[in-house]
Amino acid sequence: MTGRFDEFLARIAPDAPQRERERRLLTAELAELRDIGFGTWRVPAASGGSPITLQEQFARLIRLSAADASLGHVWRGHLAFVESLRLQPIEQAQPWFERILAGDFVGNAQSERHDTAHLETRLDRSSGEPLLSGTKYYTTGSIYADWIHLAALDGDERVAVTVSAHHPGVRSTDDWDGFGQLLTGSGTTVFDRAPVGEDGILVSPAEGADVRGHHLGAILQLTLLAVIAGIAQRALDDTVGFVTPRRRTFGFAGETLPREDPLVQLVVGELDVVAATTRRLVLSVAADLGAASDRRATAAEMREIQFEVFRLQELVPRLVLDATTRLFEVGGASAVGTGRALDRHWRNVRTIASHNPVIQRTRALGQVALTGTLPEWQAPGAEAPRPAEAALA
Repeated sequence: MTGRFDEFLARIAPDAPQRERERRLLTAELAELRDIGFGTWRVPAASGGSPITLQEQFARLIRLSAADASLGHVWRGHLAFVESLRLQPIEQAQPWFERILAGDFVGNAQSERHDTAHLETRLDRSSGEPLLSGTKYYTTGSIYADWIHLAALDGDERVAVTVSAHHPGVRSTDDWDGFGQLLTGSGTTVFDRAPVGEDGILVSPAEGADVRGHHLGAILQLTLLAVIAGIAQRALDDTVGFVTPRRRTFGFAGETLPREDPLVQLVVGELDVVAATTRRLVLSVAADLGAASDRRATAAEMREIQFEVFRLQELVPRLVLDATTRLFEVGGASAVGTGRALDRHWRNVRTIASHNPVIQRTRALGQVALTGTLPEWQAPGAEAPRPAEAALA
């Protein structure tokens, strides 16, 4: 499959700026990736897959994101869903692995718009069959999906639900109005009494809950960092492609080749350093996370890897944001043209880095270093700790 994947990347990369300008959803590109098997490469052998390492999966995700940053980002929920299944009892995971091997794609829908962090999407069991109703926002990938994985309330309990995206009661709208990552389908999804199958409510054993929580948190955030690393590589490639054929440098008469200008070479060198460094950082942590998952690491070990992801959340976006600002120094006014859309690299990184605010992660590391405790983050729908409990945590 690697040959098909390589050919696919080479074919779709040149048109990424045009797809963004036209806001043309990635339905065809995603369908081809599904046919190549991109979503199946971590299904365990015991479940019928031919798995690659997590590090290799992230290496391919970085390459995909370099070709089209939105297309890489779209896979975030699906890849996290597969990784979470790998830590579930096989009897729960196997039906979903079979669907994934058949080519099904899983979208993600967690966030809701409320003044306070609570959950209103819920299951109604009054008719016997569980029916899901509610509205989710920032539902990355759901507009393309066969299944949507989300959080909901079952009575007073917060549960993980996976529901068919093809039911008439499920409607996704491309109304994402951010200035970056325009094709991720991160819009609104409404669930109106959508039926939930008997294997659509994932009940995880209490044992190992901390391990699974740290593992899933690390996967979800490292996926975003891999997309940013891919953007850094594409920013370098686009800058080299912009500079190389040019024959004039600002302030000099006649033909003065920008590619021979020491200042231009310096900027391109900086981009090269950032692209290579961020890729290596992401893949290093992906290797540790994959090894920890494979050996069923302890909660303490998995938490330390999640802290490594927190550290990358501080470093990787800052490096790439600085580099994608500096790249405009290579070409004066010509570099800001909408045709090449060099500005999209900064916009896309800034959008991703705002997903889970970096300063919250960095502050958490400081709190751990000083007090040994994390902030009292609570998932929507979970009971908030009382002030006394928070002080003692």
